[in-house]
Amino acid sequence: MLNKKPDFTAKLKYLTTEQGGRKTPAHSGYRPQVKFDFTEMQTSGQQIFLDKEIVYPGEEVIAEITILSPEFFQDKLCIGMKYEFREGARIIGTGEILKILKKELEQK
Repeated sequence: MLNKKPDFTAKLKYLTTEQGGRKTPAHSGYRPQVKFDFTEMQTSGQQIFLDKEIVYPGEEVIAEITILSPEFFQDKLCIGMKYEFREGARIIGTGEILKILKKELEQK
């Protein structure tokens, strides 16, 4: 997964610990599960932060996202689409797609 090119850029909002988010900060390269509303499937989505190395609970960051199984999301993503990122069943934050870097993922 590390040698793959990113699939899209997104604005990430980490929930605070009180909202059920992480208790500790996340480092660039973190790989939570990604969950879109249109499917029950979750996949790993590596987050490479663009303007900082560490994000604390409650903070926002812009990141490049590389999903483990992009073929499943072909023709399904669009700019502005929101999704959750999770640790198991626990939602730890939300993302919003800003730019799709792999055109085959974009809705036609």
